[in-house]
This record gives sequence, structure tokens and C-alpha cells, in this order.
Amino acid sequence: MRWIGAAAVTASLAAVAGCGGGTPAAAPADGAALTIYSGRSENLVGPLLDRLEKAVGVDVEVRYGSTGEMAAQLLEEGADSPADVFFGQDAGALGALSGAGLLAPLPADVIAPAAAKYRATDSTWVATSARARVVTYNPDLVPAADLPRSLDDLLDPKWKGRIGYAPSNASWLSFVTGLRLIRGEDGARQWLTAFAAQNPQRFDGNGAILDAVAAGTLPAGLVNHYYLYEKTSEVDPAGYKARNHYVPNDPLGLVNVAGAGVVEASDNKEAAQRAVAFLLSEEAQQYLVDETGEYPVVEGVTPTRDYDLAPLASLSPPDVNLADLSSLEQTEAMLQQVGLL
Repeated sequence: MRWIGAAAVTASLAAVAGCGGGTPAAAPADGAALTIYSGRSENLVGPLLDRLEKAVGVDVEVRYGSTGEMAAQLLEEGADSPADVFFGQDAGALGALSGAGLLAPLPADVIAPAAAKYRATDSTWVATSARARVVTYNPDLVPAADLPRSLDDLLDPKWKGRIGYAPSNASWLSFVTGLRLIRGEDGARQWLTAFAAQNPQRFDGNGAILDAVAAGTLPAGLVNHYYLYEKTSEVDPAGYKARNHYVPNDPLGLVNVAGAGVVEASDNKEAAQRAVAFLLSEEAQQYLVDETGEYPVVEGVTPTRDYDLAPLASLSPPDVNLADLSSLEQTEAMLQQVGLL
């Protein structure tokens, strides 16, 4: 498998955009290489895409970048894009690409392994894994009694300057988009304005937030759940002082998905469909659960690694249609208005 390199795009997506299924057996007639635009990082999914290459039976070229960068690249290229598959970490980006007509409908047998709530209503994309928003915290700095039980608890004066967030991260943008859907535009703006007045600490990404919490330089932060499991696969969990706190029935507990779709302009759609089907196979789902700590979207897959992953069914996330997380342009505009971007 050949790595093409990160996209040379700095504009965000919003600025540009305004157990299961086996892989089909048929091979593409021309045997052309398959090009994947991956908004999932190489360190997380590189080995999985190596396996995908073998399963699909054609050479695979991967271009890595952030989900926003790769989606913006595809939007810029349009019908001239060399991409065959888009693999992103956020339902909002997938929805934006679908809304722009850049993703082709997937066959029913390809998306069948995933539950209906994890597929686009027009079948243009399908989730490949799920992740929950959590409050990561240092138990030496935050007593259990002080952990937030709702979004509004973070507006208490005791949290002033003590919460971290990653303003440019896709998961933060999707969280805010979910907040807009749940509370409406006025309600979301009101909360964000109050949160900005709390002087939250800015970080480049979720991993940096987690490290600061574990080091004791930051009491708590807003991240995705799986970053903790990724980190504790490399270090002693007992000595790494960061914990996940789940907040049910609240925007803080939004469950979002990574997912994939076939690019409408692809000349290699059969191989691209097999690639998406592989991502829903038992092999791929097991990899994502064990190696990234994410939730499977196919029933019957459970972790074989020894980590404390709360069952997805137990999280009681807010009721948000994932397809509606695509309104990222409005989210970025609101965040700029309140000074959180």
C-alpha cells in the first residue's frame, strides 16, 4: 500500500462546503489502484488499511489528513477527484459530502451489517465505528462529587479556566452542531457564550488535552472516549491519571461515528464498494474495537483487550440524527461569533 501524503489544503470543510458483511467477490475489470482519502490518522488505521488492500485484491493508495482537510480536498476537486473512497472520522463531514452530491449510493448488501441508525438515509455513507464524547478528568484534581452531571454544570464558577477543549477538532465541531440541534440556535449560542466566559483552555487536539489532564496541569477536558484507551495501550494504565466520565441524556454524551462512502466520480466503484464492505467485516470491526478502543457498529463484536469499555447501549446519548450533523458552516460561524474558534 502506498501513502500519498497529507492533503495540501488548509481551509476547513465548512469554508469550502458553504457481525458481518463480507466483501463482494468480483474484481474490477481494469485492476486499477484504489485511492482512499482518509481523515482517520495513519497511526490508528494504517494497519487496517493494509489488511483492506489484501481483502479487496487491488493496490491501495492512501492520502491522510484531517477529516476536514480531506473533505475540503474532495469538495474542491469535485468530479475531477482521483479519490475512490472517503474514510472520515465524523458524520458531519460525511453528510456534507453527501449533500454536495459527491458520494454514490452504496448497495444494500454492503451496508446491511450496520444498524439503520448508523447509515445515511440515502445510503451514501455508512458508519464504521462509534465514539462517545466524555469529560476526561484527573481524579487527584476533581473529586467524584464535582464531576458534571450536565452541560450546564460546566458553567459553574468552579470550572473557570479548568476545562480544556480543541477548537479546530472535528469532534468538538460535531458536539457543537449537536448542541445546536438539541437546544436550537439561541440556546446553543447562550451556552457557548457562557462557556467562553469560563476561559476554557485551548488545545490542538484531544490527545494533548488527555496528556495535560494526566500530567495534572489541567483538571478536565472535553474529548472522545477512545483517546484514553489508545494512550493506556502504550503506558501503564494505573500510573496514567486520566479517567473518562460519561454524561448520559445530555449533549455532553453525544455519540458520533466514523464512516466511509464511495466517491461518485470514482471509475473503480466495484473495488470501492468492496473496500467499504471490508470495513464492516468482522475482521475490521474487531480491529477497530481492540486497536482503537472505539465501538463497533456491527452486532456480536466485543473487545478482546482488557480495558473497561462501557457498553454502547448503556450510554443513553442524546437523540440526534447523525445525518443532521452536516451543518458545520453554521457551527463555525457561531463559534467565531462567541470567540471559541
